[in-house]
Amino acid sequence: MARKSASLPVNIGISDAKRKKIAEGLSKLLADSYTLYLMTHNFHWNVTGPQFNSLHVMFMDQYTEQWNALDVIAERIRALGFPAPGTYKEFVKLASIQEVEGVPKATDMIRHLVLAQEATARTARALFPVVEDANDQPTADVLTQRIDVHEKTAWMLRSLLEE
Repeated sequence: MARKSASLPVNIGISDAKRKKIAEGLSKLLADSYTLYLMTHNFHWNVTGPQFNSLHVMFMDQYTEQWNALDVIAERIRALGFPAPGTYKEFVKLASIQEVEGVPKATDMIRHLVLAQEATARTARALFPVVEDANDQPTADVLTQRIDVHEKTAWMLRSLLEE
């Protein structure tokens, strides 16, 4: 005889409506983060020119960090009781970052990554008022960490564009 699985409601001290709003914001952050990850990995594979070695290594460090962050964001969405988006179709719909066509020159790759890092930081920051209103410290912690990484990475990339 098959057993019916009884699902328990999420009761963590945050209302259903607030958890849903936070999960929606985190889904946008996940979409931006995945798009940024894919862009960075693509540039790692395809960078050429005099800065090849340093950029190839830098991009690998960045996409590895981003890859690990995807799980943190998705698992927070799950902990709030909602499914995490996980398809390209969903990510394209939710992301604020546009995919880059073709293979840009190394300097243009850096420019694209600065803009994408900053966009991802803005997406995380935009969710903060909702998270603070819900008294959701775990999500606030995730957002703080992500904003810090994206702003620092944008600064480092931007520094490469100085003459």
